[in-house]
Amino acid sequence: MTPPKNLMPILAAIVLLSTASCSRKVTQAGKASYYADKFQGRKTANGETFRQNRMTAAHQTLPFGTKVKVTNLANGKTVKVRVNDRGPFVAGRIIDLSKKAARKLGMTQAGVANVKIKYKKKR
Repeated sequence: MTPPKNLMPILAAIVLLSTASCSRKVTQAGKASYYADKFQGRKTANGETFRQNRMTAAHQTLPFGTKVKVTNLANGKTVKVRVNDRGPFVAGRIIDLSKKAARKLGMTQAGVANVKIKYKKKR
């Protein structure tokens, strides 16, 4: 059975809109940690000065400037951070956060948390 001709443009638009996307969302899961105070004021890998009170993060491979949504899997809290440094360099850890981001996620007491990160993959 074929749909009526007047529905064809609508069906074509629905198919096009559902398959077309400007960018793909990528999700990773692992452990997050946060920077020690000794890094305050030091240069990050992209040349910025590290500040514990900013919403920034280190990731091993994501391009600098990538916005990442981080979710603490233990309590559901989320933050958005911007990648401006490289790391972490500890097995199993996928992101290092500024202290402000870690505080908002409720992970400063433990120091490490199981997280999910989500970001848009650039073409």
